[in-house]
Formats: sequence, C-alpha cells, structure tokens
Amino acid sequence: MNNSQNKTIVVSGACGFIGSNLVHHILENPAFSGTVISLDKLSYAGNLSSLAKYEKDPRHIFVKGDILDHALLADLFAKFSPSAVMHLAAESHVDRSIDGPAAFIETNIVGTYTLLEAARTHFERLPPEKRVEFRFLHVSTDEVYGSLGATGLFREDTPYDPGSPYSASKASADHLAMAWHHTYGLPVIITNCSNNYGPFHFPEKLIPLTILKCLDSSKIPVYGKGDNVRDWLYVGDHVRALCLVLERGRVGETYNVGGNTEKTNLEVVHKICDLLDSKAPEKRQGSLKSYRNLISFVADRPGHDKRYAIDSTKLMTELGWRPLENFDSGMDKTVQWFLDNESWWKPILDKKYSGERLGTGILR
Repeated sequence: MNNSQNKTIVVSGACGFIGSNLVHHILENPAFSGTVISLDKLSYAGNLSSLAKYEKDPRHIFVKGDILDHALLADLFAKFSPSAVMHLAAESHVDRSIDGPAAFIETNIVGTYTLLEAARTHFERLPPEKRVEFRFLHVSTDEVYGSLGATGLFREDTPYDPGSPYSASKASADHLAMAWHHTYGLPVIITNCSNNYGPFHFPEKLIPLTILKCLDSSKIPVYGKGDNVRDWLYVGDHVRALCLVLERGRVGETYNVGGNTEKTNLEVVHKICDLLDSKAPEKRQGSLKSYRNLISFVADRPGHDKRYAIDSTKLMTELGWRPLENFDSGMDKTVQWFLDNESWWKPILDKKYSGERLGTGILR
C-alpha cells in the first residue's frame, strides 16, 4: 500500500464478495498500520463471517449501515475522517435485477449519490494538505459497455451501452461519480472490471453455484447453449489492482481491469466439473461417473449479453499491474477453497439462497 499504509480507508460493501477480499488484501499487508472501516448493511449477500479473521484486529472497524443513510454517513465521516473511500457497495446480480430492478436503482444509483455527497461534504471541510491526499475510488463493471460481437475489447473510451437493469444502474452510478469530480472537484477514480471469481463468492453466480450444485449432485443449469463469453478475473488480482489505482491512479480517470481470460459459460462449467472429478470424486452420488453429467441446458435469461472482454493496457502501462493467476490456477484455488470452507457456504444455502433459478423476468 506504500503511502496508504497509515491511512484510514472506508470500504463500502466490505462484507460482499469483492469487498471482503479487498479488506483481506489490505489487512494482510503487515506494513499497513492504518485503519479499514468496513461499512456494510448486511443484505442477503453481505456476510460478516467473511471478515471474521479480523474481528479483533485493531486496524479493522466494522460499521453496520446502509449507504442510503445520510445521517449514518455524516457521522462516519465526522468520526473517522477517512483519507479514502473505496466504494463497492452494490446490488450486483443481473438475474436479480431482472426480477426486481427497484433495489438496484435505490442502492446503485441513489446510494452512490448519497455516498458521493457525504464524501464531498467531508472533502470540502478538509485542510488543503489533506485534500491533496483524499481519493474516492468507485468500483464498477464492464457490463456498462454492453455486449461485444465476436471480436474487439472494451476500452476506457468505449461508449456505454448497458443492457440490463443492473448494468444500467451501474452506468448511472459511474456517470454520477465522474460528474461529482467535474462539477465539485471530488477526486474520483473509476475502475471497470470483468467477471470476478474466487473465495467468499455468494453462490448465486455461475462459478460458486456450479461448484455447489456438483457437491450436491444436483442439475447444473446452463443458460441457452452455454456459448456466452466472459473475461474471467481472479478476485485476488482485482483487489491488487484496486489498491494500485487508489495509490497511484490519476484523478478523473477510468481504469479497466480484466483477466485476459475469455471463456464460454460451458467451458467454465466443464472446468469446474473436471476439477471436482479429480479433487472430490467421492462426493458424486449414486451412479454418477462425472460431474459433467449434471449439466442441464435451460432457457436463456432475457437480454443476455453475448460477450464481454476487457483491454487492461492502460492499467498495465501506467501502473505496472499484471494478473498473477491464469484461469487454470485461479480455478484450482477457487474450487479448493469451496471444498475447504463448507462452514462458510452451508449456512448460506440453508438460510439465504438454496440455488433456485433467478432472472426469468416473470412478474410475481
């Protein structure tokens, strides 16, 4: 973290998938002597157990709260006087946005506005020497760019063309964040990442859902023909990029973060099945000879973007970032983590989400 080692950093959405991995990354640096304020409202996807390791760490403070809560945010900034905000709090699942877009409008758009305003008020009260140091890092997604054809990559100057309620809400948040920079001088930086995978991943998403369906010998749903393409980024590589951008990124700029690993959904599912055939054959139930036999093609979700792919040249050239994991090594670590951490994911399946189909768009 270099110059950030003594800073107070607010991480919104800290108990979510990427947020919790980010908190781990910061606090696992023994040279970090600052404070991480983990802010999370603990919605269905927020899991305080993801941060249990740091419950007694003096460098870590958990605050339960919603980014829509003006008063709470005002108190938080007044009490802790942070030198950086890393904003990850968001509703993030496309399927859920199809079924219930209102929560995405409220959290991703109105919540981002509320946090931006709280940060602006705090920023404007800082003395000049503290203003120079302050940063607001807004963490977003490649889905704001829409869908690619068979060729091409998303660049930072690719026009926005969101196709789902989720991506539209994130695109709105991106525009708000940059508007607060241009209009009010808030030192904002934006990152747009490709699909993440790794530890602490809530099991509604493709990779953790597939792993847990395998371990239960249940049908693995694959949308359409399974030929939609995503660029997969190991979450550990992503959070390293976020810290680099916070530390050395240029204010007012956007940085794309990708894994340079394009795979079809079916290729991803096949990889998981093959890894589990090797690592956990004993968990196959009945006469099941391979987890691949669990694959079940289902109706595609509405408006399913065909292909995403990220060009991370700017991040690599300016800040020297490189992904440390390729798809094989990252997937091996991910599958092994889920095998080793049933105590983390089983309560989720029992109490929060049991693997049911989402994203049909059917009004209830």
